Amino acid sequence: MTDSKERHHENTIWQRRFWEHQIRGDEDFHRHLNYIHYNPVKHGLVANPIDWPYSTFHRYVKQGLYPSNWGENLSFPLNISYGE
Repeated sequence: MTDSKERHHENTIWQRRFWEHQIRGDEDFHRHLNYIHYNPVKHGLVANPIDWPYSTFHRYVKQGLYPSNWGENLSFPLNISYGE
């Protein structure tokens, strides 16, 4: 546990900016999936979502729910609001 987390009475799981959100339908669900799958690209960890090995993106590609090239050449933000 870092000094900062101890000072703010935080555990090691949630970030300070965490907020709860109830998924409100299929469109909201897919918007959040897009955000999650594009996040490693947004933060410069990989060039494309398919390159992040720890993602559920690979499962969704296998199920045919995303094309394998989804997220290539996208600019962020994806014109999506995630907060409440």
